[in-house]
Amino acid sequence: MKVILLTNVKGLGKKDDMVEASDGYARNYLIPRKLAIFADNKAQNELKGKESARQFKIDEEKKAAREIAARLEGTVVKIRSASGADGRLYGAVTAKDIAEALEKNFGIVVDKRKMELASAIKSYGTYSVSVKLYTDIVGKFTVVVHE
Repeated sequence: MKVILLTNVKGLGKKDDMVEASDGYARNYLIPRKLAIFADNKAQNELKGKESARQFKIDEEKKAAREIAARLEGTVVKIRSASGADGRLYGAVTAKDIAEALEKNFGIVVDKRKMELASAIKSYGTYSVSVKLYTDIVGKFTVVVHE
């Protein structure tokens, strides 16, 4: 009997999978416990609709990530910071500081947790920063720390 799983079932499949299960297992265990529903035409159409909506959402997120990556390419973020006599900064320039400067100066909103800094920025200079925007989309830009 074909059923559509409503939750992950160990040894059978994951949520929203259409699987073949024995009649007794489906009627006496899966369906009464609301782990699955019969795979009739209505349920199959709903499953196709869910899948197409999920794919559309993924495509839109990828498109937005590509746009942000294109805007980040070649962007130079300038951050002003104070330092001691030896040229070392008081504290460090963090991903939070960089994200705030990006949003303030360029209007680009980036999650600070997605930024990949090679090392902590503790002195003046130019640094390359990459941001993981989506699973396979990375945006790169430059940060300049000055007085």
